[in-house]
Amino acid sequence: MTTKPTAKKFRIRKPGTIGESAPLPEATSHVMERDDARPEPLADSAQSGAPIASADIDAIRREGLTGRQLRMARRVAQKNGMAVTSDFDAVRQLRLAGVDPFQRSTVLELLAPDGTSAGGTRAPGAALGAIQSMPNARVQLPQTVANPPDNLPSTEFASPADRHLSEISKIQRDLAKRRQRRSLLMLSRLAIFVLLPTIAVSYYFYNVATPMYATSSEFVIQQAEPASAAGGLGGLFQGTSMATQQDSITVQSYLSSRAAMMRLDEDHGFKATFSDPTIDPVQRLADGASNEAAFAIYQDRVKISYDPTEGILKMDVIAPTPADSQEFSEALIGYAEEQVDQLTQRLREDQMAGARDSYESAEGKRTDALASWLQLQEDVQQIDPIGETTAKTQQISQLETQRQRLTLALQERMNVRRPNEAQVNALQAQIANIEDLIANMRDQMTNSTATGTSLAARNTELRLAEENYTFQTMLAQQALTQMETARIEANRQVRYLSMGVEPVAPDEATYPKAFENTILAFLIFSGIYLMISITASVLREQVTS
Repeated sequence: MTTKPTAKKFRIRKPGTIGESAPLPEATSHVMERDDARPEPLADSAQSGAPIASADIDAIRREGLTGRQLRMARRVAQKNGMAVTSDFDAVRQLRLAGVDPFQRSTVLELLAPDGTSAGGTRAPGAALGAIQSMPNARVQLPQTVANPPDNLPSTEFASPADRHLSEISKIQRDLAKRRQRRSLLMLSRLAIFVLLPTIAVSYYFYNVATPMYATSSEFVIQQAEPASAAGGLGGLFQGTSMATQQDSITVQSYLSSRAAMMRLDEDHGFKATFSDPTIDPVQRLADGASNEAAFAIYQDRVKISYDPTEGILKMDVIAPTPADSQEFSEALIGYAEEQVDQLTQRLREDQMAGARDSYESAEGKRTDALASWLQLQEDVQQIDPIGETTAKTQQISQLETQRQRLTLALQERMNVRRPNEAQVNALQAQIANIEDLIANMRDQMTNSTATGTSLAARNTELRLAEENYTFQTMLAQQALTQMETARIEANRQVRYLSMGVEPVAPDEATYPKAFENTILAFLIFSGIYLMISITASVLREQVTS
């Protein structure tokens, strides 16, 4: 910001070096502050130059100097100790003295090199003498020239509205130039930070990148489900993708793991394939690379996705050649089948092992019970203790019936006056024999024999052995049923992989997608540049505020 110079107010005093003077006409315009006393008249010798001064003043008047220029000329004349009667007279006297009142250095100079007084004012005529005595002084006069340069003040009168419009036009031109300069700077930054990297990326994808071939395949994991599925809430998801969702996610995780990559490298040389020198340096795997570096390549080249709504696993395998791509894809599908079978193998084995052990134990106990029963039968020499007991019981009943009949017959013989003694004795003997036989049979059934065991005890042992055998047989049948059920459940738990899209080697390169990748790179670089620009603008705003 430029501060306008401030000038002191001077009064026009009587010149001390000039003789008698005649009175001068009063100033007609732009009269500054002065003393109440009029200036003394000049000498007669100055009256002869009055017509010439008037003619010069009229000429200066026609130049169309502005009020600011006239005031500036009067201040410069007063600072140089000149006695002037008007602003135009100040311009005339300054031109005669060779001083340009409109030059900035002239306005700011308050003292001349050799005309300074102790009080800060000049002696009359000192400035004129100093200027005239300066050798090689440059003459800068407020005069009209034929072809004025651009740095001279205009002599044409301009209204304040015109000057205002001129200033607005100048500001607009300045803003336009600044806006143009900023646009050029922005375009240059865009070219450096966006266009050049995009061109480099495009050149790589079109001319340097090695073609890659992708083999696509789709498969689904299914469950062997019998016709009569389990009831309840568990049966709601049977036959849907929800039933095998956990298995599908597990297989996806396995195929995306380091274990699958290392197995693929051991079986089919994954590292050696991507370490081929014909592959460009960006995609090539360095010789002797670590498993982590190979796993990074594996993650980029093997893409596995899972659709939970349909339960379909999609796999894309990318390799430098179509044959390698198909080979890797088929190998990974085989690994997936093994992993699916392994997921339920332990569960199936545990189910079958428990049911098999239970059946074998029940079958052993049944065999032991049968052997014990047979041994008892051999010891007591009875096959069916229940039948023998029933037969003896029937015999005793028959003997008791016969004894009652004989007793009735004996009673009839005894009711006559002279019973036949021989018949009575015979009937009594038969009754006694029958009673002895009944008692003997009862004694055999209840009392111990020579072997030390009664028939009832032997029959009880045989019956217990028989019941034990029957019970063990029932347990063995239940264990057999359980084992059969476990076998069916184990078969139901079997998961198998069903192919939807077979892996077929492509005949054209799938990657790189040069155009799409170039557009993507352009958008990425543009986004980075935009974020950096916004961040820089915000920081600049915070710093300058």
